[in-house]
Amino acid sequence: MKAKKLKRFAAIKEFQNVFEFPENMAEKWSDIFKNNHPIVVELACGKGEYTVNMAKAFPDKNFIGVDIKGNRMFVGAQKALQENITNVCFLRIRIESILQYFSSQRISEIWITFPDPFLRESKAKNRLTHHKFLAIYQQILQPKGRIHLKTDSTELYQFTKEMIAHHQCELLEDNPDIYKNGTPEFPLNIQTFYEGMHLADNRIIKYLQFRLPESDIIVPQKKKIHEEDPV
Repeated sequence: MKAKKLKRFAAIKEFQNVFEFPENMAEKWSDIFKNNHPIVVELACGKGEYTVNMAKAFPDKNFIGVDIKGNRMFVGAQKALQENITNVCFLRIRIESILQYFSSQRISEIWITFPDPFLRESKAKNRLTHHKFLAIYQQILQPKGRIHLKTDSTELYQFTKEMIAHHQCELLEDNPDIYKNGTPEFPLNIQTFYEGMHLADNRIIKYLQFRLPESDIIVPQKKKIHEEDPV
């Protein structure tokens, strides 16, 4: 397995549609795609199933899969090259640093597909719908830009609904079981590698779609260790 990972890491360095920790990229996307079409980003893209399949379906949009795990990214990037899908590429970075790679209000939509839910409360700040990430997305999303979350985690689903309510986001769709009435419509019918595993394990897949508020998202300050809640 280690040899396979190393081979994939070496391969993506030669892929023209993969950018690993690039510098000065924020203003270059139009040059890379050779157009000014809307940009849709898939965060924690894994093998890039959504990135690739939506790119095939929407040639008038550009799609970027973002993840830190290059060995998984290899699968989607290779498929895009083999099928000559030119409106898709992959960005290997840590998601918390995404502000370095996109100019203000450059992205039209964000998809978050089966991210790590970080179930321990002490790790909540790492959830991709946490206050701090929503504040980051607000800077790079266009006005009225949409965020999509697809997850098997009840905890992350409920947490995200709390974030939506807390920041007075506009909730556009709330589906607690997308397969309840059969196979959902495109693009929700796109199945990721992990989604297939979750369905085989009889887990319920949830979906949320929302817009961020026009007012600035304020990230709550962390409580001091000995700080007590007001009576």
